[in-house]
Amino acid sequence: MQPAYYEDFEEIKNKIWSMLDNAIKDRGSQFRIPVFICGGQDDFDGRIVVLRKSDRENNLVQYHSDIRSDKIAKLKSNKNAAMLFYDKEEKIQLRVKVECEINNQNSTTEVSWKKTQHISRRCYLTDSPPGTSSENPTSGMISKLEDFDYTMEQSEDGYKNFTVIKCKIKSIEWLYLAAKGHRRAKFDLENKKGNWLVP
Repeated sequence: MQPAYYEDFEEIKNKIWSMLDNAIKDRGSQFRIPVFICGGQDDFDGRIVVLRKSDRENNLVQYHSDIRSDKIAKLKSNKNAAMLFYDKEEKIQLRVKVECEINNQNSTTEVSWKKTQHISRRCYLTDSPPGTSSENPTSGMISKLEDFDYTMEQSEDGYKNFTVIKCKIKSIEWLYLAAKGHRRAKFDLENKKGNWLVP
């Protein structure tokens, strides 16, 4: 028996957003860690990010970053990016095109920073930016950070580096792998249109 979303646009969209919403709460969700791809024509790359927010009403998802990360410079020169999600158990892949907004030391980051736990804040306390060359293997952290020997108050020093990347979804290409026959569809969220594609 095929699921309700096998050949129904509305059910597909419901399934997509339920999986994205679930990924925010469920650390085991495969949609929680999509590949984020950005850059220019001659300099683009991808990395795994952790999904932090899903907002169907406004067609956006967001994740956290460090303002010193090299992807920030890439996004400043080209705000268009792509995200790739895949859930092996569900057999669903999403190819998502987004337009990114960089948030640093503003009302958006204030809200997210307050929700960021003590254990996660140390990532933003390193002296050197992510990707800095090192002569030795390193976490980039002084020993007291590695041992979590810092107070919540001391962790506030990391706020200046804490960044929220809002990804406004422009389109979603959905693929469902099924023994009976795969199904593929594209949703143009900007123009509120959907159409079937050959898988």
